[in-house]
Amino acid sequence: MKPVAELSAGSRAGRRGGYGIDGGFAGLAVFGVAGAGLAGTAAWAVRHRRPAVAALAGVGGAVVAGSAASYLYSTGPGKRVIWAQLLDELGLRGDEHVLDVGCGRGAVLMLAARRLPAGRAVGADIWRRRDQSGNSRAATQRNAAAEGVTGRVELADADARDLPFASASFDVVVSSLAISNIRDADGRARALREAVRVLRPGGRLRIVDDGADRYAAVLREAGCADVAVRQLGWRTWYGLPGHHLPLVEAARPQASPVTGASASAWS
Repeated sequence: MKPVAELSAGSRAGRRGGYGIDGGFAGLAVFGVAGAGLAGTAAWAVRHRRPAVAALAGVGGAVVAGSAASYLYSTGPGKRVIWAQLLDELGLRGDEHVLDVGCGRGAVLMLAARRLPAGRAVGADIWRRRDQSGNSRAATQRNAAAEGVTGRVELADADARDLPFASASFDVVVSSLAISNIRDADGRARALREAVRVLRPGGRLRIVDDGADRYAAVLREAGCADVAVRQLGWRTWYGLPGHHLPLVEAARPQASPVTGASASAWS
């Protein structure tokens, strides 16, 4: 990946919109409860003159605060930097059609749209708030307007397991922390096969997800080529130092047949 200092101007997109917190507020609530408990323990230890306990509680509180800060960074600026790098690596011409599966409030979608002056960025989601705080189609539309890319962005209410697009519709399909929200393995596999189905021959796929390394086998079975997995850096810790999110990347072969098309009014 490129050093942060080498990021293009397009990499800095996404700061004008509001993109919420991945996983809703549940993750931060855990940090909050742990921090409050440690603070209470420290106060008790001070009152009862237990300096060792107070010191340990203080260290624990600092660790919890650092983990919460890491989570907020990963779900915000860290995610934007990682995806800016991944999109830059694709070397887009600017006239492609890009699909973001599980786009949420559009952090990745807007980064893609900024790179498509003559193309389209399509975001598909069911917009559940438990998946991202403040998640809604309206919030995504507001972010497109804030980023100045409304004319390049299209949104679709769609389940990843049954995408309402014709086969071979997109040059690139991306997804960030969305497919893992599907609870069962069969459902996740269906979503991956759908992502492959809507790719044009020669199209490319990039998925960042907790457990994305397990998607590689399904993508190979679906006919993808150049399937590879790599661990991303500290920007994807999400409050757990050393817990790097994996990226799975793949391509649809040029000679890949188009099968299983879904009916769609989209073009």
